[in-house]
Amino acid sequence: MATATFAAGCFRSVEAAFRLIPGVIATDVGYTGGHIPNVTSAQIRRGDTGHAESVRIRFDPARVTYEELLNAFWALHDPTQRDCQGPYNGPQYRSAIFVHDDAQERAAILSRVRLEQSGRHEDPVVTEILPAVEFWRAEEHHQQFFEKRGFAPACEV
Repeated sequence: MATATFAAGCFRSVEAAFRLIPGVIATDVGYTGGHIPNVTSAQIRRGDTGHAESVRIRFDPARVTYEELLNAFWALHDPTQRDCQGPYNGPQYRSAIFVHDDAQERAAILSRVRLEQSGRHEDPVVTEILPAVEFWRAEEHHQQFFEKRGFAPACEV
């Protein structure tokens, strides 16, 4: 099993979409990339913790590749929006890939370069590629938010 961590706006719909991908074994939503330990959603909403709302994905690389997860990540949000996605504004909603090893870093950089060269977006891609650091799991009511309420995910890949 391998781990991937992505930030692409509000983590609820992002998690729901990743959970639909065959080979994704488990997901958690939470906060990473900031400077406050044991951060809570109330602190995150202020936008001054440095954390991004993120989805940590555990996946079976024999069933889904990291590159396929990167493709899903790019399709799930607008990587040209800085510190916001849709109605969500603030650095906690930024676009970021938190890499867990050198291979993920190389794949993420190559994937971003391909996207930039594709002409798919008029504006520059602002997605950060950063080393994975401590991941603080969000409160339980945020986990599998849509599934627990009987809703279909907001978007599919």
